[in-house]
Amino acid sequence: MRVLSLAAVLLVLPVAPAHAQTPAAAPRIFISVDMEGIGGVVSGDQISVGAFEYERFRGLMTEEANAAIAAARAAGAGEIVVADSHGTMQNLLVERLPADVQVVRGSPRPLGMMQGIDASFAGVIFIGYHASTTNPEGVRAHSFSSANLADLRLNGVSVTEGAWNAALAAHFGVPVLAVSGDEAAVKEVASLVPGVETATVKWPYGFHAARTLTPSAARDAIAAAVRRGMERRSTIVPPRARTPVELEIRFKNYRPSEPLSWLRGVRRIDAHAVAYTAADMVEAARFLQFVLTYQAALEP
Repeated sequence: MRVLSLAAVLLVLPVAPAHAQTPAAAPRIFISVDMEGIGGVVSGDQISVGAFEYERFRGLMTEEANAAIAAARAAGAGEIVVADSHGTMQNLLVERLPADVQVVRGSPRPLGMMQGIDASFAGVIFIGYHASTTNPEGVRAHSFSSANLADLRLNGVSVTEGAWNAALAAHFGVPVLAVSGDEAAVKEVASLVPGVETATVKWPYGFHAARTLTPSAARDAIAAAVRRGMERRSTIVPPRARTPVELEIRFKNYRPSEPLSWLRGVRRIDAHAVAYTAADMVEAARFLQFVLTYQAALEP
């Protein structure tokens, strides 16, 4: 996988962080929480609805989110919005979250893992993130759909979910302050998103194996990274993606690319891939969510 900074990859112009416009206000923070990168997670037994450890790890996912919330609060955060960003996006135990946070849950939604982000936020925090599908290392490494996608390219370069979500936040002028996950995941995000603080909670031995911190140690590492990110937030200027945004989606199977190419504006690159030119990251995100979630047989 090519390793470049997000600014170099996307060829962008820096924009002033949204929080610079309202220096006196307590900063609003957006937290996106995935599950594969939670401490102790190594297989579908912890992250799949109905699996024998799923309910237990919903609790640990919630506790890692709470560690980030508490650290952000201690560093001066005001309103906090938490986006449940794994699978059905209904994993966090909402009754265990602080009463004064708001939660984004349920799927599908137009901006996916970043639904709710806007220019009023001072920073974004990623919890429980994982490596991309093109990375040979990483626990449960994939890009948005482990069953369907073989690669996701933004302006010609493969991106992780973290880098994609960072580019979407940057559309609104919001910087990424911290990311937690396994070693492969945080290295990927740090290589593509300059300035982000990282918390490594496990070290991969394979797709379904890792050496991991205990839950309490993972929460401590997350809290420390969030505190560092909050302290540095005024110095981080998020790069805005070059527009129009060029999106390439490569599927593991050959069938999806054919009917998608019949849509106006969608180009078939080869038997497994399509390309789409979006006006900006919001349009690109909405197109990606359409591709990932639309089914002709959808019912209430």
